[in-house]
Amino acid sequence: MPAAVNAPCLQVDDLRFTLRRSPRRKTMQITVERNGELVLSAPPGVDEAALRAFVLEKRFWIYTKLAGKEPLLRQVPRKEFVGGEGFLYLGRSHRLKLVDEQDGPLKLAAGRFCLRRDALPAARGHFIRWYSEHAKTWLSDRVAEYRSRMDVAPAGVKVQDLGYRWGSCGKAGWLYFHWKTILLPARIAEYVLVHELAHLHEPHHTPAFWLRVERAMPDYAQRKEWLAAHGIEVEGL
Repeated sequence: MPAAVNAPCLQVDDLRFTLRRSPRRKTMQITVERNGELVLSAPPGVDEAALRAFVLEKRFWIYTKLAGKEPLLRQVPRKEFVGGEGFLYLGRSHRLKLVDEQDGPLKLAAGRFCLRRDALPAARGHFIRWYSEHAKTWLSDRVAEYRSRMDVAPAGVKVQDLGYRWGSCGKAGWLYFHWKTILLPARIAEYVLVHELAHLHEPHHTPAFWLRVERAMPDYAQRKEWLAAHGIEVEGL
């Protein structure tokens, strides 16, 4: 999830990290979020000197990751909600059609998103609600397909804005997904789902975690690579 406004930070030279501590964590980990935000996760007892040493050890890797994200961040257009503009749904682009009358502000009909003209001032909100509703239904159906295969019993699915995360495995077995997950191609959204289901067994990205993902989805590495390279392209709503 996105960092809290008053979350503790650590500055190491020109690198600024949001610091997250968790008693469940046994090792330190650096995450470069999709917007270039740096997150340093660590157990509660690790002192600042050890944190700084870990960052310096990983500095080349961090700069490499940041450099790879720069061109992606530059090519994200914002939506203007004009007729003919394309909007993604499960990886396919559907053109927007402005209509004078229809029951409901936004619909997907005959391969087009139809937005009532009087709903234009709140167009973004209408799209987010539409995507959120359809994401919850689609993801819940996929969870039902995978729960026995992966030997999991999630409490349920919640869809909301997770900032720069696609998904999160929360307390009591709840699975959280960004509403933008439904913009991804179905096979990529399915990878996001399997990733979070595996966290019900393994909280961290250990070899055991990736083994569980691979058992459920043998080609997960290709899907993961696609998401890293192209996921930012759905950010422009």
